[in-house]
Formats: sequence, C-alpha cells, structure tokens
Amino acid sequence: MADSEGAAPKRRVQVINGVPRVYEDYPYWDTDKKQCRHRRTYIGRLDEQGAFIPSKSYLAGQALSAVDAVKSAERRFYGAGYLLDHIGKVTGVEEDIAQSFPSMKDQIISLAYFLVQEGESAVYRFPRWMLSHWHRLTHALGSQGISRLFGSITEEAKLDFFRLQAKRRLEREYLAYDTTSISSYSELIKQVKYGHNKDGERLPQINLAMVFGEESGLPVYYRLLPGNISDISTMENMIADAAFLEFAKVKLVWDMGFFSARNVNALYHAHYKFIGGLHPDTTLACSSVKAVRDRLVHYANYIEADDVYCISTMINWDYAWSMRNGGEERGKRRMYVHVYYNEQRAAAERAQFNHDLTELKTAVQSGKATDAQLKRAQRLLTIKTTPVKGTRVEYNDEAIKQHTNDFGYFVLLSNDVKEGDKALECYRNKDLVEKTFNNLKNRLDFNRTLVSSVENLEGKLFVEFVALIYISYIHKVMKSRNLYRNYSIQSLLDELDVIERFDYQGQRARYSEITERQRQIYEAFGILAPDGKPSKTYKPETATATPAPEA
Repeated sequence: MADSEGAAPKRRVQVINGVPRVYEDYPYWDTDKKQCRHRRTYIGRLDEQGAFIPSKSYLAGQALSAVDAVKSAERRFYGAGYLLDHIGKVTGVEEDIAQSFPSMKDQIISLAYFLVQEGESAVYRFPRWMLSHWHRLTHALGSQGISRLFGSITEEAKLDFFRLQAKRRLEREYLAYDTTSISSYSELIKQVKYGHNKDGERLPQINLAMVFGEESGLPVYYRLLPGNISDISTMENMIADAAFLEFAKVKLVWDMGFFSARNVNALYHAHYKFIGGLHPDTTLACSSVKAVRDRLVHYANYIEADDVYCISTMINWDYAWSMRNGGEERGKRRMYVHVYYNEQRAAAERAQFNHDLTELKTAVQSGKATDAQLKRAQRLLTIKTTPVKGTRVEYNDEAIKQHTNDFGYFVLLSNDVKEGDKALECYRNKDLVEKTFNNLKNRLDFNRTLVSSVENLEGKLFVEFVALIYISYIHKVMKSRNLYRNYSIQSLLDELDVIERFDYQGQRARYSEITERQRQIYEAFGILAPDGKPSKTYKPETATATPAPEA
C-alpha cells in the first residue's frame, strides 16, 4: 500500500454518537487493490453554532509546522545579486566557470559577488556577508575554506576558462595589452622582486600582464610576472600564450613601453595585426616626425573629432626572424606610420617641462640634486664653477629648443589600419585597461597581496579576475547608458542591494518594495526588476523579463 505524496486533503464532517466530527480526507492510490482509497485524520469537532473547534493534537501539529516553516525561511539582500546573475549569463562567465570548475562553481561565483558588491572589503569578511546576502552556497565558507579553495584552483582549469571566454568575443575586436605592478612583502612568493612601478618607485612587487577586449570592454586573460621584468620583455610570452589559448585572429594594441624591433618582428612572425605607440626618443619616431613636420599642421590634415593633425604614410619594415631550426626569415613587411600633432598636448607638455626645468635648476644651484637630476642637467643646463663666483647655472637654450621641438607630436604604428583617425580611436580605447587595473587594485582588494603562498596568490587572483569581468561589464553599461551622471559603480550597487528576497518552503519567492529608480537601472542593463514589473518609462526593446533563479 502506498500513499500519493503531496495530495491536498479535503476537510469533511462525520457525525459520530451525535457529535459532528471534523476530519481531513487524504485520497491515495492503492497499488495492491488498484483503486483509489481514503485515509482519515480527525482534527476536531463542530460546536452548536457550526464553528470548528480543533483538537489538542491538531493544535500541537500546527505549532510544529509553524516552527518548521520558520526554519525553512530565508530573508536576504538580493537586488545586486540579481543583476550579477544576469551579467553572469550574458557574458557566459557562469557557464564557463561551471565547465572549468564543476566542483567549485558556487564558491567562486559567490566570492566574486562579494568582491563586486563590497568594494574594498577584505576577503576575510565574506563569512559575515554571506549570512545576509544572496549567493549560491548552501553551506558556510570560512577563512580556512577560502584558503583551501584558492589553493585548489589549478593552472589547467584557469587556462580552460580563458579559452572558453576568448571564443565568445574575440573574433573582430582588438586586444589591449598592458602591465601593472602590485606591491607585496611576502618572502614566500618567488615572483616578488624589487622593481620600479608606474610612478618610478622601487618596491618589492609582482607584475601583472592583462589582455582586454576593446569592443566587449571585458578582460580576457592575465598572467603573473616577476616584479623585476620590464614591459618590453613580456611581449613574446604574451604572443605564445595567445597561440596556446587558441585566440583567433589576434589584433593587439600596445603602449609605447612595449615597442622594440624584436617585438614587432615577433608579431609579424605570428601573423598578428597590431597598433602600437612609439616612444618619442626612438629613431623611427624622430625620423617620422621630421619627415612631415613642415606639412603636418594644415587644415587638410585636421581630424576634427580628435582635435589633432595627422599624416599617415606606408613604409617597408625590415623583417627578420630567427627560426628554431637555425634558419632565418627575412623580407619587407608593409607598415603604416601615423604622425599626429595636438596643440593642447604641446602646451601641456611645455608647461610641465617649464615647471620641471625650474625645479631642476633650483636643485642644482642648491647642491641637492639627485644623480638622475644631475644627469638631466648635463643636457639642459650649463653649469660653470669658478673659485670667485662659485657655481653658476644657466639654461642651455640650444639643447632646450631641440628637446621641446617635438612637443605635441606622437606616432603610432600599425600593420592593419591605414587611416589615422581609426588607428587613433582604437589606440585611445586602450585606456580601458588602466581603468581595469584601477578596479582590480582599488575596488577588488588587490593593491597589496595578503597571501603567503604562490598557490593561494594564483587562486585569489583568479577569483578577483572573475569579479573584474562583472565590474567591467557594469562599467561598460553605465558609460553607454549615461548612468555615471547619477551613480558611481558602488552607489549603483548599493541602490539595488537594499531589495530583499523572501524564500519560504513550498512558496514562490517574494521581494521587498522596488522603486522606480531601481526598475530603471535594471532596464538599462536589459532586464526587468526581480518581480517582473516594468518602470513607467519602460520600452520593450530595452529590457526583457528574466525569471529569478531558484533558491
């Protein structure tokens, strides 16, 4: 005999010894007799007026049910997590994490949500956060569990994730490549070396190289480097990594610090397209500016949208590459050289130079100049010392004129883009990388490494990278929809985070009150609010309802 579980009982009345007894009728299918049967549970009686009087056993059972309902109820801040659920789906992050880290998906995604929502909060605060916020975990994850998670993230799984993400969005866009430094004083991390950061400070640090999709606005791949590695020496390894990760049709944008003849030849050898900046002191930059200086500043060469003058020319690059078998490839390769001049840039560079030159002269005259300042003073100043008049410092007008002659000029190279305006637009989009690094180091608690082993460092950095994809997507939408007029990233997340979700066993999820502003934020990201109701200004083409994930 077997009951049909979950069948709804019906309340009925039966008169027994003159007393109207109330019972609940539970129908079920008897598999032995192959017929429908009924089971009765008496729960009370009716009084003379027909009112229901429950029995003591029925009241006790109801009380226990109420306790169980409380135990199975959850109330959590949900609004920001709901937005992140949507981003995880449209970027493919959630699906790719599940494929690359099947046993760690919920832990990685939940930690990423914490890092995105809590800004600069340290990871050790995650256990407290998870008590009150929406996440994917069904069990507690303390500090030791987080450390074990970081140590369990393997290089193979990370590379698989990078490969999956790259296939989603790298067919047409250029990849911006850059590095940043992260200070660390851990003696157990072998990559920590003394090096100079972007501000010229010599500190113990590790370097981080990152590739960023310019059109998608999302980071694609990263690699840790020793802290004493220079930018220029990282390019070949990045090219090798791109081939290993099966990045198709690579188009690379790099800053002037990465330029060298060997790097350009490596890109030609790999058949990669590129746009790169030239340092103004390089021979190619100086000769390119000199060749067009007399005819550049004419309105026919003016690009109004960028407020620059530009002349683009095609040259033949002397390509040479040593093969592994001992042979050598040589030949001419087509390259476009774009020379630009901007008057505001020239004025700004001159103003900064004048300020620095005055400080330099003062330092030399006072005898407090550093070795670097003395080296520069030999080129720009004339220093005379006599027994009577002492040290006399004067400006070297000819050297200064030669030094300032190229202010306002800059040069880009490309083997792909022959139009100066398009090359400049693509190069300037590279600035997204700087914002990405700022988000990584400032918002995501990675300005100082707080781990003591290489394994935990690599694991923590990967979770930070996953969180960075969410942050970058939010930034892209906020910029395109003009949301920065009213919000920062943090204030937008805070605006949504106050929306609560109520989950009771056996019932549909409910949500706290949702304001018009909150609904409009969701619609800017292409979804409706959690309750599925549109704002007053809702346009069907800008948002579609997304069902809330199950608890």
